[in-house]
Order: sequence, then C-alpha cells, then structure tokens
Amino acid sequence: MNWHFPFFLVASVTLPSVCSQFNPLSLEELGSDTGIQVFNQIVKSQPHDNIIISPHGIASVLGMLQLGADGRTKKQLTTVMRYGVNGVGKMLKKINKAIVSKKNKDIVTVANAVFVKNDSKMEVPFITRNKDVFQCEVRNANFEDPASACASINAWVRNETQGMIDNLLSPDLLNGALTRLVLVNAVYFKGLWRSRFLPENTKKRTFVAADGKSYQVPMLAQLSVFRCGSTSTPSGLWYNFIELPYHGESISMLIALPTESSVPLSAIVPHISTKTIDSWVSTMVPKRVQVILPKFTAVAQTDLKEPLKVLGITDMFDPSKANFAKITRSENLHVSHILQKAKIEVSEDGTKASAATTAILIARSSPPWFIVDRPFLFFIRHNPTGAVLFMGQINKP
Repeated sequence: MNWHFPFFLVASVTLPSVCSQFNPLSLEELGSDTGIQVFNQIVKSQPHDNIIISPHGIASVLGMLQLGADGRTKKQLTTVMRYGVNGVGKMLKKINKAIVSKKNKDIVTVANAVFVKNDSKMEVPFITRNKDVFQCEVRNANFEDPASACASINAWVRNETQGMIDNLLSPDLLNGALTRLVLVNAVYFKGLWRSRFLPENTKKRTFVAADGKSYQVPMLAQLSVFRCGSTSTPSGLWYNFIELPYHGESISMLIALPTESSVPLSAIVPHISTKTIDSWVSTMVPKRVQVILPKFTAVAQTDLKEPLKVLGITDMFDPSKANFAKITRSENLHVSHILQKAKIEVSEDGTKASAATTAILIARSSPPWFIVDRPFLFFIRHNPTGAVLFMGQINKP
C-alpha cells in the first residue's frame, strides 16, 4: 500500500501599491507546533471539510521569511515560531538533512525555492543563509508576464512533487506590476507499510461522515501487532490512537479518533500538540489488533493568511508595516499570499509481508478492533526528529 503525500506552500511577496540551544527533537517540535496551531485555526472555520497541511512545510517557509525580515515583522515571526532561525541554523540544517536522508528508506523530498523578479537586487546574506539552512535555490521569474511566471513555478512544483501537484498557482494571484518574490516549499512523501494490507481483504464498509450521512467506501483490513492506546482531553473526552509504521521504521502514521461515535472530531483537535503526540508515542503498547482503515484520495487547498494573522503574524501582510529589509533594501516588500495545496493518495501494492505478520495472522486469541469508520485525524511523523511532515482531518474519504 502506498501513501503519497505531496505538499506545496507558496508565499508571494509583492511591492505595496504605495511607493538559545535546542536538541533536534524540541526544535523541530516547535516548528511543527506552529503548523498544528495553524491547523487548529483552519478546523474552526472548516470543521466538516477534509483538511491536509504540512506543519514542517509551514515552518520552512516561515523560517525562510524570518531570515529576510527585520524589526517588528521579524519579532512577530520569532514570537510565534518561538525560535530565531539565525540562532539555530546549524541545528535546522541537520534536521532538514535527516528528514530527507536515504536512511529513512521511505521517500521524503523537501524542496525550497525563491522565485525572484528578473531585475530585483537581493541581499547576499539572505540568499546564502537560505541556501545553507533550507537548501533553498534562487530562480528568476518574469512576473511582468504572470502567465509565464505561473507556468515556470507550476512546472517546478510538478517536478518536485513527482507530478502529484499540478497547476497550483493561477496567473490572477500574481500582480504583473507589483510581484517581486514567490517563496515555494514542496514536500513529497511516498511510503510503504511495514505490515501490508492485502488487496483481497479490502471490502466496502460503512463510513459515517461529519455531516452524519453514511457512505459505502472501500476499507483496508489486516490483523497484526500495532502499538496503540487511548487517553482523554482535559475536559474528559476519550479518544483512541494507533501507530502504523512504514517499512523504513523512521516514519510512522498516527491515527486518532474519538472513542465514542457521538463525539465530533472537532472536540479533540484543540487538545493536539507535539507534546500530545509525544505522550502517545511514549504510552502506547503493542497489541494484536484488527485494523479497518478507509482507502481514499483527498485534495485540500488552503489560504494560510488568516490563520497566521490570528496567531499574531500580521505585519508581514500589511504594505505599510511589513519590513523585509534583509531581502532587499531597494524596495518595500510585503507578503500577499501564503497558499498551500496537498494531495493524499492511498493505494495497495505488492509489498512483501514479513514472516512475523504471517505468524500473527494464524494466532488463535480473539483480537480487539481498531475501526476507522468515522472522521479521523492522521499525522505522518519523522520519529528521529519529531517532525510532523503531514497532518490532516478526513471527514469523508
């Protein structure tokens, strides 16, 4: 079974119309926490929608912008992110390399780029620091021809996400006279389950969506040993969680859903943080369990401007207040858009089943069930660093 998780985030920077020490785990968790806070804000406005984001991708783009910001704009970014990129650059570089390491076995690609108006004069430290910390490349774009610039950026994203995300930007998002910079982050993930789901076990089952309607959807099924557990929110709402590891062991999917079907998914979302996820990982225990999981494809596109404003990052969107003097001193820049698009595909394939799995399947005791037949949360986590590469809520497969 394959899970493909490409993700794209773009920050479009335009000319206004008027001329400490961290260990790798805690540092990356701070970045992922910012993305989780953004997710919480999006859920408030779209409680019944499928939502998919990349917390790591959001942290990367905000980090790139932080390197170019100054004054209050920089202060707002560092306050929300809770770290200054310049102070932890070496650690971030190590984290970014670990996330895309071939040691993971599963494929993770993270690509960052800054598209610059052809004749823009950028500050050299901004370019060199972004290249060093975020492996960010700088490319020219002809923003005076929005269709052309759009085509070149979309082609880059399509290439970096293995063709999974196409036609992300539309020309109307670029202002031919004012757009100066477009910052892009693309995250692509392709993983194989350590314990496969056999195609012959896939059957249509009932999934009760967030709107209360029942749908017949293909459900994957397997009996195997998984680490799982349950806990409650501070208000006493119980929910269950399970870890489905990928074959390289360094990346896992975590799934969480309320124990009682009458409790809406939105009731547990505000409780989630990287500390919550850490507590799951440290308390879950291996159990022989029958897992039923929907097979699905979901696409979500989100404008991150309003969620970031709610969190306190406001000045960078305001033409009269934004300060990106460390990007260029020749013009006053502000961020016009921060957009993201993510796509998830779930499909079965011929991954080899391990001998241990075969042995487990013939065990005699009656196993507990972990049935995902109603809205659920998922997290794709890089375990060595704690990075949350993707997270989302699926209200209807």
